Amino acid sequence: MRRLRKRRPYFFLVTGRTTRRYREIAQRDTFFINEQIRDKEVRVIGTDGEQLGVMPIEEALRRAEEAEVDLVKIAPGANPPVCRLVDYGKFRYEQLRKQKEARRKQRTVEIKEIRMSPNIDTNDLNTKMSAARKFLEKGNRVKVTLRFRGREMAHMGASVHILTDFAKALEDIAVIDRQPKVEGRTMTMFLTEKSGK
Repeated sequence: MRRLRKRRPYFFLVTGRTTRRYREIAQRDTFFINEQIRDKEVRVIGTDGEQLGVMPIEEALRRAEEAEVDLVKIAPGANPPVCRLVDYGKFRYEQLRKQKEARRKQRTVEIKEIRMSPNIDTNDLNTKMSAARKFLEKGNRVKVTLRFRGREMAHMGASVHILTDFAKALEDIAVIDRQPKVEGRTMTMFLTEKSGK
């Protein structure tokens, strides 16, 4: 008699990778259903969201079969674990839709950099300010960097006014997130959009 191999999750069949990281991803995205649940007692939630109470797993499976739905373990960490009577296909679809919606609403903040030299001209400075204003209006953080070369290194302290003037020109839309700070051959300052806008 031929012994059947244990079926692997679909995730492994697609990727072919079995490292710990991929196993964790596969486990995180899957739910135990019906006979996969090995607990003796579970707290059951009905199809309409009503509490059916704590019951043995056999009773819960019988109720799921009567209602022609699946028994899905939704909170394995609870004591006793929480299971729900629901159609597994619809349940997974809802879960994926919620995750997709959450990702869409998430806003990523990028750090944009404006580089200048200490002997920058007024018109060039205005151009850099308008670029920084556009970045701030889009909700990004702006890193303003002054780069020093050669003899300019001796007069670093005298160039702080360039960064403070830059921040004053944008004070209607931005606040200083981090004060000007010397890091090697550069002086940096961070600006962020005003939250009350």
